[in-house]
Amino acid sequence: MPQSNDPKQNIGFLMKDVTRLMRRNFMRHADDFGLTQAQIQALVYVARNEGVRQVALAEMLEIQPITTARLIDKLVEEGLAERRADPDDRRAFQLFATDAATPLLERVYEVAAAAREDAMAGITPDMQQMLISVLGRMHDNLTAVEQGSKTDAPTNSQPASQKNA
Repeated sequence: MPQSNDPKQNIGFLMKDVTRLMRRNFMRHADDFGLTQAQIQALVYVARNEGVRQVALAEMLEIQPITTARLIDKLVEEGLAERRADPDDRRAFQLFATDAATPLLERVYEVAAAAREDAMAGITPDMQQMLISVLGRMHDNLTAVEQGSKTDAPTNSQPASQKNA
């Protein structure tokens, strides 16, 4: 399908701009957390990837390792995350969310759900499922390209990641 010059008809622009607007809406709901959006995102990634190394976290967040170090420093200072020596590499540290982070993370997930509801207003459950399916398929396609192994993907709209579930 050819791309239009109209930004609202360009999938890349729309995805980027919707992401930006959703992030801003989330932060309007989360302004009392006392953390920046980047700090909240880092904490969520640490909680979802317990034991992750700081360098790997930087890659996940698509930021420089020094920036990640500053984010983690703040989370450690707030008692929300901790660094532990990596048993496999004495030069590296693994990152963990602390028990003190649990109530904040629960609030983050509640706020994220409310922000998603704002974004999905007027969109039927079938449309939401189709959106998730299409985005999942795009994710699978681009992950395969990134890994250098573009494979023959299924032809229906269900992403490969859901086919084996």
